Amino acid sequence: MAVDVTVPVVAAGLVGGFAAARYSGRRELGGIVLAAAGGWSTRQWASTRGPAVAGGLLATYLGAFGLSHPLAKKVGAWPAVGIVTAVTAATTAALTR
Repeated sequence: MAVDVTVPVVAAGLVGGFAAARYSGRRELGGIVLAAAGGWSTRQWASTRGPAVAGGLLATYLGAFGLSHPLAKKVGAWPAVGIVTAVTAATTAALTR
């Protein structure tokens, strides 16, 4: 079965948002990347899977962003982003099959 198109978008939003903020020095730029990917994905989920799944996946996406911050203090910034991105992408793949 094919992977839902939102899986790479979610991963790009988390990784790209962090990279944009880190390398530009502008946190709001990272927020724009994160919000754009999350907004687009949520619209896709709502239209293909319904509002309950869309809400759950959006909560997972935003929760991953939030959890990456305290996790980064324990394992480092890039490893934390990698961990939350992998978990979020796997959850998205599982719930959009």
